[in-house]
Amino acid sequence: MPAPQKTTKPAPRNNRRDQAGKTPQIRVNDRIRAPKVRVVTAKGDQLGVMATRDALAKAKEIGLDLVEVAPNADPPVCRLIDYGKYKYMQAKLQKNNKTKAVKMKEVKLRVGTDVNDYNVKMSRTEQFLDHGHKVRFQLRFRNRENAHRELGLDVMAKVVEDMKTMGQVDQPAKLAGNTVTMVLAPLPAAQRVRKFKKYEEEDFDADSEEFDAEGDE
Repeated sequence: MPAPQKTTKPAPRNNRRDQAGKTPQIRVNDRIRAPKVRVVTAKGDQLGVMATRDALAKAKEIGLDLVEVAPNADPPVCRLIDYGKYKYMQAKLQKNNKTKAVKMKEVKLRVGTDVNDYNVKMSRTEQFLDHGHKVRFQLRFRNRENAHRELGLDVMAKVVEDMKTMGQVDQPAKLAGNTVTMVLAPLPAAQRVRKFKKYEEEDFDADSEEFDAEGDE
């Protein structure tokens, strides 16, 4: 009878994540488990490696907290700081660094789009651009319109003119088959001026996936 095979347990991962996959809270003061830590000041000055109890005593002596900022280092790195201010600054930094995903929005036009519908779509375009999104315009020729495709290019030229205070041409109008497409990108925020705001629709959400261009992530 063959001997039973031994099962080996996978080595624990050193990523400080609990069983639920969540990262635990930052260790502060008495919660720091390492016997020794590398200590730096709030300004980044190195105080060297010392026993954690000595680092805690140093923190209390100057009225600060001992905060573990690099738990996976050997030994872990701890900083002498005011933990309350540290949390505030970290939250503020995270908020400032949070980049908004730039999406490709789509606006569909027709050669015979009436004035009110056009104005509403330009208002939408302004909102897309004002949210930092690019906008792809699509115009398809129908039936007899194919005999006058220059009219579609005229519509795109009008869009460029009307949106010049909000966006700039990212991809020029291009004819492929029976469709003209063009892409506008937003101007820098400080340069944007809306002209079609009075046509803005109530509760319109410029970030809604409903208006994302097909075929774009």
